[in-house]
Amino acid sequence: METVKLDNEPKPEDKRLQANLDRIKHKIIVISGKGGVGKSTIAVNVAYGLVLQGKKVGILDVDIHGPSIAKMLGIEGKRLTRSESEEFSKPVEVIKNLYALTIASLVGNPDEPIIWRGPLKIGAIKQFLQDIQWPELDYLIVDSPPGTGDEPLSVVQTLKNVDGSLIVSTPQDVALLDARKTIKFSQKMNVPVLGIIENMSTFVCPHCGKETNIFAGLGIEKAAKDFNLDILGNIPIDVDIVKTGDSGNSYLESFQDSIPAKEFQKIVQKIIQKMK
Repeated sequence: METVKLDNEPKPEDKRLQANLDRIKHKIIVISGKGGVGKSTIAVNVAYGLVLQGKKVGILDVDIHGPSIAKMLGIEGKRLTRSESEEFSKPVEVIKNLYALTIASLVGNPDEPIIWRGPLKIGAIKQFLQDIQWPELDYLIVDSPPGTGDEPLSVVQTLKNVDGSLIVSTPQDVALLDARKTIKFSQKMNVPVLGIIENMSTFVCPHCGKETNIFAGLGIEKAAKDFNLDILGNIPIDVDIVKTGDSGNSYLESFQDSIPAKEFQKIVQKIIQKMK
């Protein structure tokens, strides 16, 4: 007798997606209104910070056109792995309890541009969550490209229930004009805003200790007040953050006693408390 498949029966790919989502306790998306504000730097250091707190963390880079997570984690050139007994590949294991997936792990030449329209990008993001064998995770940190377009929209819709968003901005008012749009984006998508992170807040001279506000502005405080949000932290400019990012090393482990590292640790603690 022929088996009749009911229309409401989940498809195999939907079952795989749901199985992956069920293995992830908390899902957080890192977004910004404009490029160059250090969003990927925040995503990477928050992920490392959570690992240092004993959490099992995945980081998903959905910046299809400008992926930077592979370089910042030191996994450039590493491919996804799959044993003969497994049907689907696993994300790259960066260190113990930290796993990463980026389009950079799927293309051979890092200089080769990804020239895709919206539907291809949406399909790739769904496959990142559907056709990859993710392990049990306490946190999945999603690093998205600037703006409120295809990628962040696809992530929120695919993850279904996102626990929160981290809004990243630099202090100047121009950057906050775009950051305010990402706050509204989160609200319209029913994603709780965990708070705002001010990156490059000040520059402290390593020789004289003088603090300089390079990006003058009160946009962060005004946005937080207007939308009733927390400012999770203020990360000062530190050349060692740049160096560790370029070399693929953990800033939090290499410079754990620095002011920015301590600020990152405070941000991580606030995120953990908000998840509770």
